[in-house]
Amino acid sequence: MRLIDLTVLLDPANREKLPPALQHAAGVVAPRIDYNNPAEQAGKDEFCASLGCTHGDLPDGEGWGSEHLNDFNSHCGTHVDAPLHSGTQCEGKPARTIDQIDLNELYRPGMVLDLRPWAKGGEYITPDMLDRAIAAVGRPVQPGDAVLLRTGQEAYTMDDPQFYNQPGMSAESTLHLTAMGATILGTDAVGWDLPFRLMNAKWQEQGDKALLWDGHKAITKREAFIVQQLCNLGALPPTGFHVGFFPIKLARCSAAPSRVVAFVPN
Repeated sequence: MRLIDLTVLLDPANREKLPPALQHAAGVVAPRIDYNNPAEQAGKDEFCASLGCTHGDLPDGEGWGSEHLNDFNSHCGTHVDAPLHSGTQCEGKPARTIDQIDLNELYRPGMVLDLRPWAKGGEYITPDMLDRAIAAVGRPVQPGDAVLLRTGQEAYTMDDPQFYNQPGMSAESTLHLTAMGATILGTDAVGWDLPFRLMNAKWQEQGDKALLWDGHKAITKREAFIVQQLCNLGALPPTGFHVGFFPIKLARCSAAPSRVVAFVPN
């Protein structure tokens, strides 16, 4: 069995790479981290405050290492969205929070849909594109599958404007997958839907509020868990593996940062 990490690194340096229009959302890229090194003042001070000693009493002249995380959004980095993220109701019942999802629901057979031949930045991923990618895998989506979308966004770093111009899933496309039985919907893009600026433009042009965040809102009709900011999908086979999605167990939250690992047979 090979383990393949599908999780992005949470590096505070990436916060500064966001364009000005997205700086308000820096907490979804990485937290601010205050580093307390064992050899530095802060690490020594914490040690001494906790153990009631002085710097002169430190056994090796050092304290301990610790970090303080600030501005850490529950949707930071690679994360699992609970149904509550899309609304308070899901399938006519109260939407579940991240701590209400059993781990057995988060360890699922995986399937990678390679959409790179058809998906374009800033445009919708259509049901037809999904069907073509499913046909290329050679088996249908099965109930309980984790369907992972490889959109081509892996080609861009946060320094590239195209990173923020991802192909997006519509309500129609999202429901197309959940109707087949997919319960986890993952993407290598920064967002599941179209970029916000494009959704706003479509809404302004057409006057249809249903266009606002329609990919996520589709989850209120048929429950599934959306996972964003995946990486390394190119290292996976199209199917024949399992994926574990391990979110931090945050009380009453709509999402949690997660370590996502693919378990691939040798």
